[in-house]
Amino acid sequence: MMRSILILLILCGTGVPPVNVSATQPHGQDAQATGVIRLRVRVGIGDGSKARGLARKRFFLLKGSLNDNKELVDGLQRQAVLTRECYYRSVGASEAFIAWLIENDCESVYCREVDSKDVSAVPEFAHALAVGEKEYGSSELARKWLTVNLPDNIRSGFYKRQQQDLDASIRVAEQSSSSKVMSVMTDRNGTAYFTDVAPGTYVISNIIATLMEKSSEVWTCEVKVSAGDLATATREKPFLIADPNNKDPRDKKNIKCVSIERPLQTCPRN
Repeated sequence: MMRSILILLILCGTGVPPVNVSATQPHGQDAQATGVIRLRVRVGIGDGSKARGLARKRFFLLKGSLNDNKELVDGLQRQAVLTRECYYRSVGASEAFIAWLIENDCESVYCREVDSKDVSAVPEFAHALAVGEKEYGSSELARKWLTVNLPDNIRSGFYKRQQQDLDASIRVAEQSSSSKVMSVMTDRNGTAYFTDVAPGTYVISNIIATLMEKSSEVWTCEVKVSAGDLATATREKPFLIADPNNKDPRDKKNIKCVSIERPLQTCPRN
């Protein structure tokens, strides 16, 4: 103890300050500040005077400007849109099955549980249930496992087709920017958040056309995030995008980007 006090007195007497251990530790670079883009998607209803949030739709954040992503953006705006109805009719699905998908805005049978009422109305479900009853010996168990007894092209063919197109587009975007593409899904109000966004210019897009009742919508919207925006990004007004039919007076002055709209193709009935 006396030795430690003596050393301290010597150091003080010679004017050498005590060592600050924490000050000698190497400091790494400060992490880059990031923020949030608060996205809201609202589409017109009827005559467009009222709008609703576009729920359960996926959107993507691509690094770079519209010009930086020109190859992809041009391709998205020209792409042929395969509708849900046309796909399922091409694989021989019944009109009742297609109507069930449309009613629930589903791309595959996994979007919600198939109930007894659905089984009695849709031939594909009735057949899958009958197969399951023989296999499991229980009608209730067969209904719960009904999807495994549907043909693959009926069960999830349309979703897989869209996923292939989506994966190809994302590869183009990531190769062009050397950055990962971020994705979010809108909530029931049409709102979603891109988080950990570094300052820069980006393109927000749904990449795969969103199918409405009579049209398809493709968004390719440029948004800039500056360092000064990051601290207050979540408190600012959302980045509002809309379809051409959104004429809601509540949205009119706040819409930042409008989709490219095309009429849906007609396809022959079975």
